Amino acid sequence: MTAVAGDGARPAPEVATVTRLGSGGPWEALYGYCRVVRAGQLAITAGCTSTVDGRVAHVGDAAAQTAQAIRIGLDALAEVGAEPADVVRTRMYVTDRMYADEVGRAHNAVFGAVRPVATMVVVAGLIDPEHLVEVELEAWLGDR
Repeated sequence: MTAVAGDGARPAPEVATVTRLGSGGPWEALYGYCRVVRAGQLAITAGCTSTVDGRVAHVGDAAAQTAQAIRIGLDALAEVGAEPADVVRTRMYVTDRMYADEVGRAHNAVFGAVRPVATMVVVAGLIDPEHLVEVELEAWLGDR
């Protein structure tokens, strides 16, 4: 992960309790966002897809894309001190209702014991037409 200071022209004001980390993904610098932000006890990921090394992994497989996206999100959360058990909310965006069961089962494989609140929404599309799902994660770190 790389620390993100701002738009490059001038540094963003730093607040001692906020950490912003980028992954170097293809859209972060272009669109001006971070992979994960920790603000005090809360850690939130940006939307995570199955993009690996700039390419969509698991084309056509919604379950595998979900598992990959969740791994990417959990890796980002780990960079700011969160663990899977700390996840309190997930959001899943799917490009077709027919993927709901596959995506839900892949989510359950990771979070079945944790049972965060979750939302799954059908959307018209994602940034790359080969993406079938995008996932956001939020974690509560308590006093850590």
